[in-house]
Amino acid sequence: PPTNPQTKLSPHVLKLRTTSPKFINHALKAQPAAAPTGPYFFYGTLADPSLLAEILGLVDGTPHLRPAYLLGYACKLWGQYPALVEAGPGSVVHGFVYEVRTRADGERLALYETENYRAERCRIQFLGGE
Repeated sequence: PPTNPQTKLSPHVLKLRTTSPKFINHALKAQPAAAPTGPYFFYGTLADPSLLAEILGLVDGTPHLRPAYLLGYACKLWGQYPALVEAGPGSVVHGFVYEVRTRADGERLALYETENYRAERCRIQFLGGE
């Protein structure tokens, strides 16, 4: 007799039913990306040169921080910590830029900030038009 199309299982449903639960119920963890190098904009505790030098293990003195700002962002408190959020075009956040030259330094900064913060591309404006 012909099969009832209403009871025929699709290959996708059949595959799901025969797959071990350990593969269905657990999300795959993404591999963390390598810490980026380049200019980092700091607006909170990392804008303190002595703290930044301590985190990076700089033995040759104070890190070179350049005054800068971001347009289109605002600084909001997330609990007790400041966080950047996108805002209107007239919004400005002032801070400093430090040139991260090695992945190891980028990783040190990521470790200090924990997984609650991330490095993200943005357009940095330097004070003095640089």
